[in-house]
Amino acid sequence: MTESASPYMSHPRIVVLGVQPGTPPFRIMEIDGEVVGRVRTVTDVLHAAAVFGITVHDLDDPDVVRWVGGDKFTWTPRRSPGAREEQRERRRG
Repeated sequence: MTESASPYMSHPRIVVLGVQPGTPPFRIMEIDGEVVGRVRTVTDVLHAAAVFGITVHDLDDPDVVRWVGGDKFTWTPRRSPGAREEQRERRRG
């Protein structure tokens, strides 16, 4: 008998990818491996899931939703350390 050394990795039907810059910022959502569109809020995620017949009871359940590049509260792009330094320099001079 062969045992896997890697931990269990769920394969949820819903994947919400990292925040993309835009006005307003958005995240790409996939269902069953297919891109279904842009989402800007948790409500958008729930609505898109419902359109595909998926009822989400717990957005924190990794067997239901995989959040990439942040969690359900992450809806603005992360700033790189270089961007922070540039902003500081602009403020100074």
